[in-house]
Amino acid sequence: MVRETSRQTAAKPGAEPAVVTKAVKRAAERLELPNRVLAAVLGLSEATVSRMGAGTYQLDAGTKPYELAVLFLRLFRSLDGITGGDAAVARAWLRNENTALGAAPNALIDSVQGLGIVLAYPGARRALG
Repeated sequence: MVRETSRQTAAKPGAEPAVVTKAVKRAAERLELPNRVLAAVLGLSEATVSRMGAGTYQLDAGTKPYELAVLFLRLFRSLDGITGGDAAVARAWLRNENTALGAAPNALIDSVQGLGIVLAYPGARRALG
């Protein structure tokens, strides 16, 4: 079995909607985020996220859910960079209380403002290292 790398999982901004849809679903799976959490992040229903996983729904470029998906993928890629691709460490970072953020990151990412705040943190940490 070939191990899928994080670079293969995360799509680049401006990518085709099908690529972004598949990448955001795979990133959420690697981070073990349930459909209800991904739905809240993207501003979609849980049923729609389930259809994304089944391949019967695709994000539309230029929509708010698509833009949020691209931001979520940026967060995933940043986490991948600071954790050296260790999904378990990335999952732990999302789930554990972060004193700098004032909460566990996955408690913040379900709002646009919270997603932006959480997205800025790994980038700032990487700049320090």
